[in-house]
Amino acid sequence: MTLLIVDNEKCKKDGICAADCPMAIIKLENKEGPKIVPGGDEFCLRCGHCVAVCPHGALSHKEIPLENCVPLKKALSIDADQAIQFLRSRRSIRSFKDKPVEKGTLKQLIEIGRYAPTASNSQLVTWTVFSDKKQIHDIAGMVIDWVKGILEKDPQPAYAPYMPIIAGAWDMGFDAVLRSAPGLILASAPKEASNGLVDVTLALSYLELAAPPFGLGTCWAGLLYGAMRSHAPIREMLGMTDNVPFYYPMMIGHPKTRYYRLPERKTPKILWK
Repeated sequence: MTLLIVDNEKCKKDGICAADCPMAIIKLENKEGPKIVPGGDEFCLRCGHCVAVCPHGALSHKEIPLENCVPLKKALSIDADQAIQFLRSRRSIRSFKDKPVEKGTLKQLIEIGRYAPTASNSQLVTWTVFSDKKQIHDIAGMVIDWVKGILEKDPQPAYAPYMPIIAGAWDMGFDAVLRSAPGLILASAPKEASNGLVDVTLALSYLELAAPPFGLGTCWAGLLYGAMRSHAPIREMLGMTDNVPFYYPMMIGHPKTRYYRLPERKTPKILWK
């Protein structure tokens, strides 16, 4: 059984699909229609390049049907200046409104996140969403317990210098761990993900870039991630088993503030070879 379905009336037999196949398993011989080489189905990445690259709409894939592949709309393309402002305007939000994030909106953002590239197109990222305020507060509290444990065990300043400040802020009623965010998203990948942490990072990056048009802001929860890496009880509370070594948490909610400028960054260090 072949994975390709070719509409011979539309197919121009120009070989574009064969030339673009990343696994080189599509052939076009003697001006016949495109076919997968014998045994090639096993090596197909299910990336959809063959369907996406055909300008004639002549090719479909059994697992990536043509009807599910939305045509690109030229009117929605952005120019270079728009792309620069869009990317530069991303901000890490650390002050959220006391307003829950709708489940439907979170689902939309996760749907966008799933289009991020993954190694070998494995698509093994799993999403865990926390939206209960008390539960998120309890998670932050466990991180504080972990921080205080470090401070008690090591009187020398070998720990991060901000840890005493974060612990003190918590005791005064301020959550500097998860910033009282109304939502927490945890993206994860199992052991079999060959490049799992990169897959997770890219998926969360897609999600955070998509969040502002939905009226939402995000912040990478680095302190929680640090606690998860070295404190098993937190991983267990969040549902991360030993079979899930790749993960990263992200806060999400409605920003309290609005930004009007694009702050500058350091000049990039470029090594031309």
